[in-house]
Amino acid sequence: MQKVSQKVGFIGLGIMGLPMAANLIKNGHQLVVYNRTKSRAESLGAMGAELAGSPDEVASKCQVTLSILTDAPDVEQVLTGGGGYINGAKKGDIFVDMGTNSPSNARRFASLLSEKEVKFLDAPVTGGQKGAQDGTLTIMVGGEESAFEMARVLFEHMGKKVVYGGPTGSGQLLKMCNQIVVALDMVASTEALLVARKAGVPDSKLFDVLSSGAANSFTVQNLLPKMMKGDFEPGFRAAHLKKDLSYATSLSRELGIPVFGASTALQLYTALTSMGMGEKGTQALKKLYDAVGTQP
Repeated sequence: MQKVSQKVGFIGLGIMGLPMAANLIKNGHQLVVYNRTKSRAESLGAMGAELAGSPDEVASKCQVTLSILTDAPDVEQVLTGGGGYINGAKKGDIFVDMGTNSPSNARRFASLLSEKEVKFLDAPVTGGQKGAQDGTLTIMVGGEESAFEMARVLFEHMGKKVVYGGPTGSGQLLKMCNQIVVALDMVASTEALLVARKAGVPDSKLFDVLSSGAANSFTVQNLLPKMMKGDFEPGFRAAHLKKDLSYATSLSRELGIPVFGASTALQLYTALTSMGMGEKGTQALKKLYDAVGTQP
């Protein structure tokens, strides 16, 4: 396995990016970091990271740069906007997009960077804030295999499971499938909780059954308890799941595959974000059901 011997760039220090970058530092990597809101980078500076003033400064100092940004327009801005990464990138460098968007965007970014002979990997993650903090993410990677092997050690220092999916876009394809299951797990968990409570079943009994049988899942283990306590703070924002479901349903239309469940989940999360709950966690879906339940 090849190893990254130079400084590693990291762009985007939100709910996921900050703990992911921190885990790289804890595992001995020297980071150069950039975030649009500079104060988000201060804790990493205290850990020894170098704080950059722009994406192109990161590129000029690093062989491999990781980013985890909200959506494709944010990635494009980092790559080509003022002070963009591409201005400082060098032949043979690797740019890794660890956010979630779409296979077509991944291929577009790869084509853009290939003009400067920079390699591109799409490497979205799943596991939420807890997985980012604990270094237990699952990371799905698409792109040239030699670039994947070069960056593999970085992935292994942020996650417990790294899956190389194949050509560019494969990581995003796998993430779309993952998000369909994640969304429907949340819908199912929400409805189970509401039915149980209305019927007088104690939360503790419901959790005992769901967490130990065939219904068990990440959602049941980590988000159902939060929902039960009325804790709707984000480990993964509702607005982000809505965005992911939009990409997944668009892809399904391109493929000619019906996705009735995912389409329904998209409608539910669209309604939830319209209620002003987009910045809350995905478990805030209960608030939508509660609001509908109070209607005459």
